[in-house]
Amino acid sequence: MNHGFWKNLPRPFFALAPMYDVTDAAFRKIIAKYGKPHVFYTEFTSTDGLMSAGREKLLHHLKFSEIEHPIVAQVFGANPEKYKQTAKLINELGFDGLDINMGCPDKNIIKGGSCAALYNNPSLAKEIILASQEGAGNIPVSIKIRIGDAKIDWENWIATLLEATPAAIAIHLRTRKEMSKVPAHWELMPEIVKFIESQTTPETKPIIMGNGDVINLVEAKEKALASNCDGVMMGRGIFGNPWLFNETKVDVSREEKLQALLEHVQIYDEIFHGVKPFDIMKRHFKAYIHGFDGANELRTELYECKTAEEVKTVIESQLD
Repeated sequence: MNHGFWKNLPRPFFALAPMYDVTDAAFRKIIAKYGKPHVFYTEFTSTDGLMSAGREKLLHHLKFSEIEHPIVAQVFGANPEKYKQTAKLINELGFDGLDINMGCPDKNIIKGGSCAALYNNPSLAKEIILASQEGAGNIPVSIKIRIGDAKIDWENWIATLLEATPAAIAIHLRTRKEMSKVPAHWELMPEIVKFIESQTTPETKPIIMGNGDVINLVEAKEKALASNCDGVMMGRGIFGNPWLFNETKVDVSREEKLQALLEHVQIYDEIFHGVKPFDIMKRHFKAYIHGFDGANELRTELYECKTAEEVKTVIESQLD
């Protein structure tokens, strides 16, 4: 059983949830500076794509900086052999772990049999974990799941996954059908933790994380204490708030938000210029620019910018 770096984390620990086109290498670098979590995840990347002739077009999803360690590469797919080969690649790239997304409910993704679709094919899910472990070498393999498909029904699902001894398991406390439309079922987490403990030994028990609707560290600590899980994964609270994991930061000034946004835009341009559209960066503008006088007007001006240099000019005029 290879727990890898997971076994050395504090209890409770806090992880940044992977979010496509949000928690990319640029944003993670900013987060690492202002409030580093205990664990980073990359955006999820297709194993089919990584094992295809078009691999180069996807490798930007797997960029990271040394200050992000420990960092886990999250992938998705439905072919065990491609997972095995992807795991080898992830090890070679210097990641601290590999994570398998078994929870994303996106219809375009699950029609290919991966992510949340694996709930209805638990034997394949187990095979994928084993194949990934075979390819991963000395780095641990973890999984991210939901607690059901159309309804809450998690015991047999989790029991089958545990047979493959994943190093860690992050549990999004909603079903595939619920998406994010209902509150996360944190009331179930204590029972799930006890069930996992009953199905494993101290040596084979995975590190357990809860996920869903937790927007700050105070809530995260309360949830971990109440459920006895090892850690909590947080996602949406990070929008416009790279200080989310910084326990010492209580208030953030207008100037600090503007400065962080400027740094974020410049790093995005350095890493992704010519690789990803600049408009993807714009989804962060509203998150950073709110809650102060003139925010609406400033956002409008920023949305009209087409380059990082234009954004710099606008923000620096606000900082003068």
